[in-house]
Amino acid sequence: MSGTIYTETLIYAAPEQFVNDAPYQLAIVTLEDGKRLTARIASEKSGERVQIGDKVELAEYRDGIPFFRKV
Repeated sequence: MSGTIYTETLIYAAPEQFVNDAPYQLAIVTLEDGKRLTARIASEKSGERVQIGDKVELAEYRDGIPFFRKV
């Protein structure tokens, strides 16, 4: 599954179950079929972020949450 970043944000004040992950990046991904999906961004390098318009692909699901990475 792949798509394009529609919008993104960096989360500093995370909900309790994700507080140890903060800061982390969330994005809305426009999939190839036009549907949109909210997902986390899996960063290969510390500090690497995606930007609007970047191409991404599904990296994995963790506890039902999709993680995408930059292509």
